[in-house]
Amino acid sequence: MTQRSTSLIHHAYQPPAGFESPVLPVHKGSSIFLPSVAALRRTSWKDRDGYTYGLHGTPTTFALESRIAELEGATHALLAPSGLAALNLVNQTLLASGDQLCIPSNVYGPSRASARHDLARWGVQHAVYDPLDAESLRAVITPQTKLIWLEAAGSVTLEFPDLLGLIRVAREAAPQAVVALDNTWGCGLAFDAFALPGGLAVDLTIHALTKYPSGGGDVLMGSVCTRDETLFVHLATAHGRSGLGVGANDVELVLRNLPSLALRYAAQDAAARRIAQWAQQLPGVAQVLHPALPNSPGHAHWAQTCRAAAGLVSLRFAPEVSASQVEATVDALRLFRIAWSWGGPVSLAVPYELAGIRDGAQGTVLRLAMGLEDPQDLMDDLANALRIIR
Repeated sequence: MTQRSTSLIHHAYQPPAGFESPVLPVHKGSSIFLPSVAALRRTSWKDRDGYTYGLHGTPTTFALESRIAELEGATHALLAPSGLAALNLVNQTLLASGDQLCIPSNVYGPSRASARHDLARWGVQHAVYDPLDAESLRAVITPQTKLIWLEAAGSVTLEFPDLLGLIRVAREAAPQAVVALDNTWGCGLAFDAFALPGGLAVDLTIHALTKYPSGGGDVLMGSVCTRDETLFVHLATAHGRSGLGVGANDVELVLRNLPSLALRYAAQDAAARRIAQWAQQLPGVAQVLHPALPNSPGHAHWAQTCRAAAGLVSLRFAPEVSASQVEATVDALRLFRIAWSWGGPVSLAVPYELAGIRDGAQGTVLRLAMGLEDPQDLMDDLANALRIIR
């Protein structure tokens, strides 16, 4: 007779098929049972049509990959523990000693640091170009250029790049290079990275799902998407060897929030536009940085490419406004909380010294990330805090 301790583990009951609800089931497991040794031998972790080990995918992670690929307009997706992990997966898979990497001058800070330190230590050179001037990219391309990063919009200062011009130059001057886009800001909703005007497209995107797809400010996750089968196999192979995995409960949270993504993105976009327009009259503000504003850097490129503009606004302060005044303003905010990241329900504020994030730049910028509060309440909060500068 089988002992109860054993039967609790090897119980024969299987729930009946046919259950369906709006929420996908959460499949967890490191060990995944296979019916036979033959199945064990023929099932490869490199394929996405079978299950071998929890690290390489479950029905839950495959479902999210499929939906993120749909969101981005791609055909393949891989999940990573964060947006930065996704970015590093691309760099480490596609670059080798002697290669060159091209990055925009307004690139995400950790990406710049990785190029300057980690990749450089491995023998990978990098060059910086002006994202508003496609010819500046041509000027730094060499036969060793293997990867070109685009970022739309630019980190913190929100310049919208000449995406179309940059991709044209990349195809002409560096046909050997992969063109990659950090599409976290666009989220697959602001523009179509794989189907841009003029028949142009990037080769792959990375996306910090931590931001808008998660939407709750409580999940760290990233993705890599592509339409290129060969590139996907190359990335998936490296992904499998790298031990990059995501937890099923985190995947569940992102899947749960995806149905409201377009609504949340539109609401935060609308709030950002309203506040950006209003903020142009605020005391001490020299410039409001938001791609939909006509005087914001790269606006013409945004208008040529996009149908939405996310929920970020940055305020550049006049020279007479000190960094300490800006910091005191941020401390005085009550609805905008002080925190990194964006895309969640709570509005966030972070001050930046430009000298620390842009070569040769000076001054202070305050990045505001819109949550889901009422925009008028956010404007009242900001106006009240800015009394310190008056």
